[in-house]
Parts: sequence; structure tokens; C-alpha cells
Amino acid sequence: MKNLKFWLTALCLTVVFSVNAQEKKKFKVHTVAFYNLENLFDTINDPTKNDEASPMMEIKADRAGIYKKKVHNMARVIADVGSDITKNTPALVGVCEVENVNVLEDVVNDPLLLTKDYGIVHFDGPDNRSIDVGLLYQKSLFQVVSKSTHTLKIYDDQTRKRINTRDQLLVTGKLEGETVHVIVNHWPSRRGGEARSRAKRVAAAKLNKNIMDSLQSVDPYAKIITMGDLNDNPTNASVKDVLKAEKKKEKVDFKGIYNPFIDMFKKGLGTGAYRDSWSLFDQIMVTKPFLDKDYSNWTYYKAGIFNKNYLVNKKGRYKGYPLRSFADGGFTNGFSDHFPVYVYLIREIKETKTTDEVEETED
Repeated sequence: MKNLKFWLTALCLTVVFSVNAQEKKKFKVHTVAFYNLENLFDTINDPTKNDEASPMMEIKADRAGIYKKKVHNMARVIADVGSDITKNTPALVGVCEVENVNVLEDVVNDPLLLTKDYGIVHFDGPDNRSIDVGLLYQKSLFQVVSKSTHTLKIYDDQTRKRINTRDQLLVTGKLEGETVHVIVNHWPSRRGGEARSRAKRVAAAKLNKNIMDSLQSVDPYAKIITMGDLNDNPTNASVKDVLKAEKKKEKVDFKGIYNPFIDMFKKGLGTGAYRDSWSLFDQIMVTKPFLDKDYSNWTYYKAGIFNKNYLVNKKGRYKGYPLRSFADGGFTNGFSDHFPVYVYLIREIKETKTTDEVEETED
């Protein structure tokens, strides 16, 4: 979109651009984000969970103080994602690698987020490491209509024993009056190697597709956002062949899905790094109704990786990698081993009263 003009209002940013040569429209913008919070565990050793394996439990001194810093760092990033454009914190934030609802309560009650009055959707899941997914939402912008958790049933190749992994979270709500469905994922890891573990993530993708199919069977025009740490890149079979995610909007079928992170990955961008190779496991995808140019409803605008300078390791063998919270058995005062990702949703508004006009050109 060329020659965008940004108009700042008291509540959020209004984007103004030409739809055609004669017509300009004004849009409200909201951020939808996903962030892997890297082992956000509390300081309590729960005898019913395997939480003693968490980095937090390995801390020997000032565990409470370190936990407080970790929580604050997570809140800082969440408060920052998308704020350059919206002048607001995200309307919706999917998260993973959280131990329980208590740690999420601590995050949303941090001074950086407290005034935003975030609600939390979380279910205790069956994961062997006691990590779950969750959804944070600004109550003034999003009202939860229904919520459910969906169990992924997978088995060890050799023992055939059930593997307890993360559930997939489905939340349906009204984003300023319009129905939106959000699925939050954290698919099985690559432990044992990508090839050996591939079938587990393919199974996770099939569960994700079944959830979307169920929603679309009720409403073919359902607006669905699926997001998460997929432990697969946009070009892997789980995303490419099972979800059939497309990189070009015009190729998305009626009940298909668009993945704006495919091109980013092919350009060498990523959200995490391992052995000097970037991966883009963290992704947000949207169904076709978000791509329709009916700007009276919420419409996909653009996506990005939130990799501001303060989130990047500046020195050592991991220079350039995400600045993680835990390393070598200690706390680094960092953030996460993943960068967050986000999409902007826009909707036309009719208000003409604006303040503090700023102009910017986008290629």
C-alpha cells in the first residue's frame, strides 16, 4: 500500500490509505500476537507436576526476585508488540510455555499491563513438562463467548505408550462486536530429530485442521486465527500439506488459510536460532474471510516478527540470537529464546475527528 498516512487518535492508530485513485478510507488497527514465554514457571515445587525440571527451579539464590524480573520482562515485550502502529498493547496475545494460570495472572498484573485489564483463558493440560498454552485478551476489546481445550493423542513409536503433550486451545469471542475464533498451539518438539518426530507434528496439524473444519461446517465464513509455536517451519509438511497454508492471498481457497510467514522464512528470517540456522516455528495464519476486502469488518492488514534490538543477544557464541531468559543454569535477565510474531487487523471507521497527524510512506 503506497503513501500511507497515519492518524493518531486517543485510543489507537487510524490508518488512512487510498483504496483507489479517488477514495481514501480510515481504519482502526488492532494487534494480534503470539509469544513463547520460555519456561515461565513459578517458584513453587508442585509435587503433582514435573516442574522441578524447569530452569526456574534450578535457581538457587533469590528465586523470588528472579521470578519477578522474568514476569516483568514478559510483560515488557507484550506491552511493546505492535505499539509502534497501534499505540496500544495487543488486543489478543496467544502464549505458550506457561506453567499455570497463576503465572499469567502475574504477567497481566505487572504495572506495564495492569491498566489494560487483560482477561485470561487457560486450561491445565497434560504435558509431561507441565507447560500449557493460553490466551490473553483486552476485556474492553474482546468478549469471550466460548472456550474449549482439545487433546492431541500421539504415541511413542517404539513403546506405543501415550505421549502427553500440549492441548490446543480454542477461544471464540467478539472482537468489538465481530465473531472471531482463535486457536493457540504448541506442537510437539523435534526431540529425537526432525524426521523421527515429524509424524507427531503432522498429527497436531490434523487436529488443528479438524478444529477449523468443525468451525467452518457451522459457518463457512468463519474468521479463524490459528497461531503458535509449531516446532515446524512454514514449508514443512504439517503446515504445507496438512493445513495447506498458502503464501499468496489470491491462491487461498474458500475454506483455505493464508500464512504470511512463508515468504519471511524463504527470505531467511526467523523467530529462533539453533546451530547458526534460523527457524520460523512461531506463526499466525488466518482464514480467507480475513482477506476479503470488506473493510466494514475485521480484515488482515500485514504481519511481522517482533525482533527489536533489546530482544537480541549482543555478545558471545549466541550473538544475534534471541536473548533468552535462562542459560548455563542461571538467569540472564533476558526474555525468550523465541521472538514474538504478530498480525495487524484493520476495520474501517467513519469518525473524522483526529489529532496529531503523522505522515509515512510505505514501499
